Amino acid sequence: MRIAISSTHFSGKSTLVEALSEALPQYTTMDEPYHLFQEEEYEFAEMPSIEDFELQLERSIESMDEIAPNILFDRCPADIMGYLLSHTDVEAFNLAEWLPRIQTAIRKLDLIVFLPIEEPDRIVLPSSQDAAYRQHVDEMLKEIILENSFDFDMDVLEVTGSLKTLSGWASYLLNPLTPNFGY
Repeated sequence: MRIAISSTHFSGKSTLVEALSEALPQYTTMDEPYHLFQEEEYEFAEMPSIEDFELQLERSIESMDEIAPNILFDRCPADIMGYLLSHTDVEAFNLAEWLPRIQTAIRKLDLIVFLPIEEPDRIVLPSSQDAAYRQHVDEMLKEIILENSFDFDMDVLEVTGSLKTLSGWASYLLNPLTPNFGY
């Protein structure tokens, strides 16, 4: 299966991807575009620009062409789209130009696992982070992914709870012969 784990920042997404990767060694893991660019020593502004996010979107779309049959994606094009549509300079983003490519890329996924922000938070938000922006991205991702406001052809699983429970349920869904619910 080709599975993307999606959410806003500081929600437990990358931690869940790591846990799933350990529980499912037959799966390849694709890191999120932001981290891939950091490894390449790309310098992002503290608040990435529209151009920075478009660069990440391009990388995310390209990563959907990965040929591995069992792959866990830490983010997918819908995530980056959520950040772009939440950006203060959103008018500079040409959604109409990007949307067909995003739709094609998302069709290459078998499942999107969505982690919403919860109360209490799974991850403590550092004081250096903008909580309102994080919340706005979460709301935009709910609209894009859960409400399917752009008619993406995708199966979605919204998951909530502790990271240990999330990892156990997700592992079970992908490998039902070896349940591990984290209890």
